[in-house]
Amino acid sequence: MRHRTVADLMAPTAVSVQRGTAFKEIARLLDEFEITAVPVVDDTERPVGVVSEADLLHRRVAGSGTTTAADIMTSPAITAAPEWSVVRAARVMRRHSVKRLPVVDAAGRLIGVLSRSDLVQLFLRRDQSIREEIVEDVLTRTLQLSPSALSVEVNDGVVTLSGTVERRMLIPVVVRLCHSVDGVVEVINRLDYERDDMPVGSPKATER
Repeated sequence: MRHRTVADLMAPTAVSVQRGTAFKEIARLLDEFEITAVPVVDDTERPVGVVSEADLLHRRVAGSGTTTAADIMTSPAITAAPEWSVVRAARVMRRHSVKRLPVVDAAGRLIGVLSRSDLVQLFLRRDQSIREEIVEDVLTRTLQLSPSALSVEVNDGVVTLSGTVERRMLIPVVVRLCHSVDGVVEVINRLDYERDDMPVGSPKATER
């Protein structure tokens, strides 16, 4: 079971500008390439900031004169590495309240951009692909359970689990691993168990 990486989803050829790129040129690039932001790089192609549509509008509303990317950009640039899982990238976006991450190689040079809209693609995975990953990777390979003992249904990313596992303590493990599969929106747990091995006093001891 493998989460998709930043490299799997990023736009590999990123449009970028220099510190000295003028306001109108940035606006033209955003319009031409139908993007909402552009990384600002130095002479070595390392990101130093990001200029978004919001940055341009804020500058225009403020009534400032002709400016460059260096005047407008949000800095420093929050970046991602191509080998990051998309879960890690999403958490970084949320922590820093940004909508996109310039992606850099080991030398810190810009190689792509990952946006929130790219992450949304995960939830467009076909239900059949999600089900196959759960059955083959989660149940069979990782947990070594017999897939014939469990039923896995996926509808619009919502996974419904039913059937019987040998031990009760396996149930939260199965549910958690299914939640971690890319494209899963929700997991409905209808699993039963043969043997109650939940420790006495556990808060889950009353769950069924």
